[in-house]
This record gives sequence, structure tokens and C-alpha cells, in this order.
Amino acid sequence: MGFLMTTLVFSCLFTAQDDLPGYRNTPLIPGQKWRVHDADRPRPEVVDPGKHVSLTRPAHAHVLLGEKGDLSAWNQGGRDIGWDWLGEALQVKPGTGDIFTRDFFGDMQLHLEFRTPEKVVSRGQGRGNSGVYLMGVFEVQILDSYENLSYADGQCGALYGQCPPRVNASRGPGEWQSYDIFFTRPRYEADKVVEPARVTVLHNGVLIHNQQPFIGPTRHLNQTDYNGYTARKGPIKIQDHGNLMQFRNIWIVDLEDQAAEEPKTNE
Repeated sequence: MGFLMTTLVFSCLFTAQDDLPGYRNTPLIPGQKWRVHDADRPRPEVVDPGKHVSLTRPAHAHVLLGEKGDLSAWNQGGRDIGWDWLGEALQVKPGTGDIFTRDFFGDMQLHLEFRTPEKVVSRGQGRGNSGVYLMGVFEVQILDSYENLSYADGQCGALYGQCPPRVNASRGPGEWQSYDIFFTRPRYEADKVVEPARVTVLHNGVLIHNQQPFIGPTRHLNQTDYNGYTARKGPIKIQDHGNLMQFRNIWIVDLEDQAAEEPKTNE
């Protein structure tokens, strides 16, 4: 069977057979009744985020992307990044690849602002797609989810492939939006995960996740778990998904020094 035919068969196998985007033949998500990227999973309620003003950067925060466009905190494979600085924001240069912070982080408070393209040229996962990955592997999805139907665990604010946001607090194309993310890394005993990574997320000031656990590192079309995963720190990654996304005002408070592994007790 040729490559094109194989691709077509695979697409038919996994794509819903009606107007609902998503899949019906992917694995079940552990502990849930829904499949990964389930076409039939209810979409979150749409809410108006109002005129939220972003959190003020605290004095002890570390600036990862500021007004002056200093990109020294980021790299692509050890090289300076190839994305474009437009004077007030960093824009993805499609095809150049994801960018990573040079420093690694565990527990953190992360703030970033993003803008999806004002001109809508696609739909579903092809429209304003990116993502922020905590420790390089735990994704909070970025997508233009304003009047844009996609599968629930892939819309803006989702823990991609695992958990939709509580509500859809998206603003329209071309409007600046914000994430405030409070992340707790996995906890280990003898390199075995005893507490999963957890995250609380505000999208445009609206709570969309409250201490929500990650089932494991982010994967596409498949289940995940923590088998073999032992990392305690990792980079922040921002995804190049082929769309002209823009980012600004990214800062982080490293909470790791205040959160050493809990002492073990003998009971």
C-alpha cells in the first residue's frame, strides 16, 4: 500500500464521520470515559472574560521576554532562535521549530501573553495553534478557540489530549490574551512518581484548571503515563505549529527553591 493510500486510510480510521471534529478510535484516557481527542466529548461553556488586566510582574520574577525584545533566554537546539521580533512581540517563524528556555524549571508561576492571527485562514486545529510546554513535556494548549469548533481536549486552555478547560474564555482573533499558570512538578520516591504534576491556570483572568493533574507527559492520539519519566526540571517550550502566533510579556517565578522534596517518614 502506497504512502498516500496509507495516510488516507489512517485519516479515515481516526477522524469522526460527521461534522464534529475529533476522533472515535483513539485509546480511552485513563480514569475517564472519553477517548483521546474524543469527537463526542462536550465542549466547555463559552464565557466572556471581560476586560481583564494582566497580573503585575512581581519584583522577584525572572523576565523571559520583555519589552526590549531580549531573546537571550531562549534557544533552538543550542542556537539563537529564528523567530521574528516585531517591535512589541515575538512572532513564530513557521518551519523554524519550537523554542526552549535555556534555564530549566520545576515548580513555577508562569505568565505569558499571546495573540492569534487577526486574519482567520483555517479552522479547528489549523487556526491559531501553538502551545506552552512546562518542563518541556506538559502542554497547555494555545489555539484560536473563538467561534472555532475543535475537539474539547485540544481547544485553548486544554491540557492537550487529557483534560479540557472548565470554560472557554477565549478572546477574538488578533486580541491579546493571557495565561497565568501555577505548576507543581511530579514528586518521586526512588524515581517512581508518587504525585503527578498539577497545574492551576487562569485564562484571561478566568480560572480554567484548579490543581488539575497531568496524567503524564503530553502525547498526540495516544494515552500517556509516567513510566520511565524521572525529570525534576525541564525547559519551557513554546510550539511552532505553523501559525503566525505572537507572544509578549513572559515572566516566571521559580518556586523550586521553596519546595524541596518532602522528607520521608517511617510509620
